[in-house]
Amino acid sequence: MDALTREPVLAPPSGRLRRWVVGFLCVLATAGLGAAIWFWPVAPREDKAARLREANQIIPVVQAEAVKRDVPVWLDGLGTVQAFQTVTVRSMVDGPLTGVAFKEGQTVHAGDVLARIDPRVYQAALDNAAAKKALDEATLANARLDLARYQKLVVTNYATQQQADTAKATVAQLDAQVRQDQAQIDTAQTQLSYTTITSPLDGKVGMRLVDRGNIVHAADPGGLLVITQLQPISVVFSLPQQALAQVAAAQQSGAGGAGPTALAYAQGSDGGPGKPLDQGTLTVLDNQIDPTTGTIKLKATFPNQAGTLWPGGFVSVRLRVDTRLGATVVPQAAVQRGPRGNFVYVIDRDSTVHRKSVTIGYEDEAGSVVSSGIEPGERVVVDGASRLTDGAKVTVVAPDADASPTGGNRPAAPGTRPRGSGQGG
Repeated sequence: MDALTREPVLAPPSGRLRRWVVGFLCVLATAGLGAAIWFWPVAPREDKAARLREANQIIPVVQAEAVKRDVPVWLDGLGTVQAFQTVTVRSMVDGPLTGVAFKEGQTVHAGDVLARIDPRVYQAALDNAAAKKALDEATLANARLDLARYQKLVVTNYATQQQADTAKATVAQLDAQVRQDQAQIDTAQTQLSYTTITSPLDGKVGMRLVDRGNIVHAADPGGLLVITQLQPISVVFSLPQQALAQVAAAQQSGAGGAGPTALAYAQGSDGGPGKPLDQGTLTVLDNQIDPTTGTIKLKATFPNQAGTLWPGGFVSVRLRVDTRLGATVVPQAAVQRGPRGNFVYVIDRDSTVHRKSVTIGYEDEAGSVVSSGIEPGERVVVDGASRLTDGAKVTVVAPDADASPTGGNRPAAPGTRPRGSGQGG
């Protein structure tokens, strides 16, 4: 009975299977060891050796001197060009368009004839009003003669006072009728003048919307053409609401009521190299901040004598809001960024460099304004700083050397504009 209920005992694995498993594990261990040896990091040891070799070397650098000068403060924004004035020219009367006196894209001046409408109907109305006035004037002249006769007859009692008063009232009535006729003539003359359509301003004509021979109406919504005034021209742009105090102060302090200076650059140039498209002044500071974007809208006016600004185009706008008088300025390339803030390497008389923390108040393409940390006349490193440590020995080389000492930390060329701080601090 016990033999029948006893559980079967599994046979141990064969010796060949055990040897196969052990061999596979050995192969895996060997492969892992080889990979670890192959990919073992050795760069830190090499970097340390390189730093030790460089510690005793004299490092070539390019220097610049901190200078004291007045620095204008600019705010940067993106703007849209708008026509100073835009007029859709429409017909004031109904009739067939008998003539078009402009070409598409033509520059016109105020008073230039643009189109003509058939004037015959309106000329006839004017002639009719003039004839009616002439008739009433003749009647009025006769009534005045009658009044004079009645006034004489009343004196000799050959006419009653009532007859004289009636004649006087008739004269007044006819005089009013003549004045009414003159008003009808003025209306007819105005309607007739509307048949000659002239330009209301100086500007450029757009596409022709109606061709000659069409019947035009005063109620037509499209009009005949659109004229835009391009000289002067406006640019609408936005700035962060944090700049409102600076802009308002600059606008109030403008000499002679003139607004702050504004420069317009082609989109993408970002105030960088090249000449601005035009120079103008700030004319409008909007009366409210956009709560959805946290920006304030502004408008600047430009003379646009060269026609470089065009309605609907995008431009970069720079607005001058202040001038830092007697500021300490260094090239942007001299300012280094670190975890503890901005700093520069100052070259001492014994050709050693020392790291000095600085406070940057403002930056643009002309340089960085140092609020504190260094004084005018101190020499700073503008190229080669990546290899320097505090107390390192340096030798000053010319900035036009064939190769940069660091292989790529050369100072920015004059006129370039590294981005990152375009507003006053």
